[in-house]
Amino acid sequence: MDETTKTELEAAAFRRLVSHLRDRTDVQNIDMMNLAGFCRNCLSNWYQDAANAKGIDMDKASAREIVYGMPYDEWKAKHQTEATDAQKAAFESSKPSH
Repeated sequence: MDETTKTELEAAAFRRLVSHLRDRTDVQNIDMMNLAGFCRNCLSNWYQDAANAKGIDMDKASAREIVYGMPYDEWKAKHQTEATDAQKAAFESSKPSH
């Protein structure tokens, strides 16, 4: 596979992942962290890091808006719930791997 095709496929997979995460607002970031070791914020941080590595000045808020599809504070107000004690405990027990 040539590099252009590989990059196009990776970009398509990324867009599908972001779309999926935008649709699954019921899945909380803490759940993702506890199960997969990453969340929407991690994904936006990686996006920001990649942009900055290419010389594109991107701040955290802009990167999060790309992943969340809206400003982060708006997403939190609409979709984020308070983490349960069990979720917090699971996060703390696996925190070093995050």
